[in-house]
Amino acid sequence: MSAVPNPCCAPTKARAVAFQASCTRSAERLRVAAGSVENMVRLDGARFLMGGEDWDAIPADGEGPVRPVIVDPFYMDRYPVTNEGFGEFVAATGYKTEAEAFGWSFVFEGHLRSGRSGEQANEAFPEHPIGLRWWRKVDGATWDHPEGPDTSVAGREHYPVVHVSWHDAAAYAAWAGKRLPTEAEWEFASRGGLEHARFPWGDDLTPGGKHLCNIWQGTFPDYNSAEDGYAGASPVDAYPANGFGLFSITGNTWEWSADWFSPDYHLFGTRVNPVGPAEGTNRAMRGGSYLCHASYCNRYRVAARTKNTPDSATTNIGFRCVRDVA
Repeated sequence: MSAVPNPCCAPTKARAVAFQASCTRSAERLRVAAGSVENMVRLDGARFLMGGEDWDAIPADGEGPVRPVIVDPFYMDRYPVTNEGFGEFVAATGYKTEAEAFGWSFVFEGHLRSGRSGEQANEAFPEHPIGLRWWRKVDGATWDHPEGPDTSVAGREHYPVVHVSWHDAAAYAAWAGKRLPTEAEWEFASRGGLEHARFPWGDDLTPGGKHLCNIWQGTFPDYNSAEDGYAGASPVDAYPANGFGLFSITGNTWEWSADWFSPDYHLFGTRVNPVGPAEGTNRAMRGGSYLCHASYCNRYRVAARTKNTPDSATTNIGFRCVRDVA
């Protein structure tokens, strides 16, 4: 889409052609309303201002421009899917995650157990988008063995499930009679009713010195002071809910969205229940994680977004589900 003129200055005809082309390449809008709404919050939907133009945004992410978007009513999980919830899915279906099929997954090097090592991601997979030195390829790391085969989720039942790929998250959602949220639904929900604030609670990251989400404090990636109480993932209810009653919507673990990622598709796509392009190489993720820090990845702002290949799994990627109002 980079060859298409910017819509703010393109001639009307060119703009119309670009819009029509985007519509023909739009993903199909799915409607799913079979699942239980227990522990879900009904959001009535509305017109809201989506996107951001923050001075510290990462240009390649394509957060802007700020634009009015309309979403229909929907339900969203009050919490990210937990280890306990994902375990119920596995017990009922016998499902095997992609990390289990691959035999390994990525673990943050600072969370490796004593005596355990793993090949650096940028050495094992130099072409991989996660090719950063602080990720380790650990054999036997899975959703129920987060740091390797000698670890477990015992005592972490109410932590967000991790080491789940986009395909794994979509499989869980289908089993639950739900679906993954679009980026527009996720951002509408995360804002909690606030008009274009940086965070779900306002514009100040730590109002009154209080930490309201689980992100990195200190010097990344070498020292985490854990001033917010956690050096890794936290329970899904560790921090207050936003204005819509949604917990852990910022920080803690990334959340997969339904949409294929594009840095500029939204410039021409529909502004009513947008769903993104029909195909791509990366799925969009939202919310940031406990590894986010202002020095390199301040994507814990509600307008921020990033991407990953749909088969990727790490110790800081999870998800939550939505379903339509019947």
